[in-house]
Amino acid sequence: MKFARLALATALSVGLAMPAMAEKLSLNQISQYLNTLQTAQGSFTQINDDGTISTGTIFIKRPGKIRFEYNPPEETLVLASAGAVAIFDPKTNQGPESYPLDRTPLKIILAKNVDLARANMVTGHSYDGTATIVTAQDPEHPEYGNIQLKFTDSPAELRQWIINDDSGNRTTVILGALKKGGSLPNRLFDITLNTERDSR
Repeated sequence: MKFARLALATALSVGLAMPAMAEKLSLNQISQYLNTLQTAQGSFTQINDDGTISTGTIFIKRPGKIRFEYNPPEETLVLASAGAVAIFDPKTNQGPESYPLDRTPLKIILAKNVDLARANMVTGHSYDGTATIVTAQDPEHPEYGNIQLKFTDSPAELRQWIINDDSGNRTTVILGALKKGGSLPNRLFDITLNTERDSR
């Protein structure tokens, strides 16, 4: 599955100023952070599996919704909503390419209740001196790939994720400063609505 196009992997931004007393976050702290993250938006930089780089704006509305708007010249749009992921590519003159959200590692952080302490979900939990790194998978379907998340602390903040998908592709997304809270309309994430607009 072509998840390299999904911008669904995020690599931690480089050169972040770290607190002197930074320390490893527990799985419970990270789960709590994700569960309290209801809406957020900000810029992202994506490093694709082939080494190309894309930029754009990300919108998150948990549970289950995410939107990646890519900047020109790419102009791709990726939506996750209603249990599906859709990729809109204006170069193809076709409808969006769609996949079940459950088959992507992204579903782990978009779940209604994130519990990283669940058996066999986390396969790696480390601290590199500046960030806590957690690698997670669907414990019932490890063949769907995994997501590697990086968090800084004081306070806890998601800075990056890397998705290794079921096709062997690796996609890194570096997050800029996220503006959290506020209202994001559901139409931003509505795949059907955006399909109708795209076909006009």
